[in-house]
Parts: sequence; C-alpha cells; structure tokens
Amino acid sequence: MIKKILLTVSGLGHAEEMLKTLKEVPAIQQAEVTVLHVVPAQASAQVMTSKWEEGGKILGSAIETVNLDASKVTAILRQGDPKDVVCQVADEINADLIIMGSRGLKRLQSILANSVSQYVFQLSSRPMLLVKDDIYIKKIKRVMVAIDGTDATKQCLQLALFLVRDIKGGELILVHVDKNSSSKSSETATPAENNPVLAPAISEAKKQGVQPRVIATAGKPAEEICRLAQDQDVGLLIIGSPDRRPSIAKSFVDIDRLLSASLSDYVRVNATCPVLLARTVG
Repeated sequence: MIKKILLTVSGLGHAEEMLKTLKEVPAIQQAEVTVLHVVPAQASAQVMTSKWEEGGKILGSAIETVNLDASKVTAILRQGDPKDVVCQVADEINADLIIMGSRGLKRLQSILANSVSQYVFQLSSRPMLLVKDDIYIKKIKRVMVAIDGTDATKQCLQLALFLVRDIKGGELILVHVDKNSSSKSSETATPAENNPVLAPAISEAKKQGVQPRVIATAGKPAEEICRLAQDQDVGLLIIGSPDRRPSIAKSFVDIDRLLSASLSDYVRVNATCPVLLARTVG
C-alpha cells in the first residue's frame, strides 16, 4: 500500500528521523524513497548559488542519516515555492505518503507564517505524515486509529493494518469518541463488537489477522484523541480528514478548514506523537 514515499527535508532532521524509524517497519522496508529539498528564489545569483550548494549538502546528509539503500532512493533538488514544488513532485512520482516536518503552528499562525506543511496538506490528496519539531520519535509498536465510521476511517484503518500486521509485538488501538454522550469518559480494553461504529473496524482487523485493542470513550473527540495517544504511549496516530471542496476548487487552499476548529487541525497541533493524516474525498 505504501510503495513510494516522498521525504521533504529542510536540514532540521525531524522528518529524516521519522523515516528512519518508519523504515524499521517490515511493510515499509521495500518502499522507494524520494528525498526532496526545495530552494526558494533568492535576491541575487550569488546567494542562489550558495543556497543551491547548501541544499545539496542537506540532501546528502538526509540520505546518510536515514541510511537508505542507494538503489531505492532518488534525490531531487528544486528551485521554487516549497508549497507548490512539494505537491508537484508528489504528483510526479505518484507518492503514497508524504513525510514532512511541522512547526505545529495553530491555524491562523500557520496562515500568517506561510506554513508549508499546512498548505501542502490542504492542496494534496495524498496521506501526509507530519512530524512536529518538539516531539520525541519512538519506535513504532503501537499504532492508534481514530474511528468515526466515515470513509476516511476506512482508509486510516487499512494504512494502520498495513503497518502493524508484520511488526513483532505490534499493537493496533482503535479509538472511538462519542461526542454526543453526556456520560463521563469510559474506556475499555474489551473489543466492543456491539458498538455500531467500532464493529466494522474490529471485524476488518480480525480478517487481516490483527486482534485490536479498543477504547470507547466520550467527550470532545479532538482533545480525547490527543489525550489517549499520550496515555497509551503510541508511536503513530492515524486520523482521517475528508476533503469536502468541490472538484472545481481542488487547486485552492480550503480556507474554511484552515480557519475552523477541525479535528485534524487540533490533533496536528496538539498531539505529542507523529500524526499521519489520511485525506479522502468527501
């Protein structure tokens, strides 16, 4: 399912560290990797030349850090607006996953600060793995998926199963937060086969040979998901974020989403682990 990965690097090392950890997952080890660094346009040719040389060193350092198989890695150095170039290259190579570093800025901040990761997520339909600057990247053993019964959930579940099923000692945690319940949060480690939202996901996991651990709780979904991800010490959190823009507007940033208090945006900013955002057409 993940055969082609686009790793965008800026020299900070966070995205590289994430890929190095992800490559330990058996299902990812044969994936082809494209490492991309984008050099923005500069005021003078002299500065441009310097930035171009610096970009080459950043690419070389990233490939060395991740210890990639030379036969399975392609290095690309491009000039342009990083937001546009990342999307273009992802389309060119038909990437199954984009890995990017993120400063974890809140919605309005990300607009004002011209956040590359936020804009790429808005414009690309491809799954993105965001790695904040201030998180600790741990070995992936526990993968948590937020389940809400949508098509986005189905894609998230398939991605999680693809990753978890071959991890020795790996664990899949399915979480459903009932935002309409007035009761206090309740969690259970017992598979909730009778829960209409969780039951299909549990059944699918078992079909693929994975016995999930299930947590059913109540409260504000975004906040609960972040809390549970930290409490359960997960190495990767996977959530869906449907694209509700009409087809004619796919090339434009979804400003409504940027400004709204969406679940995916809250989790992107507040989660204490790497977040894989699966974008689906709604």
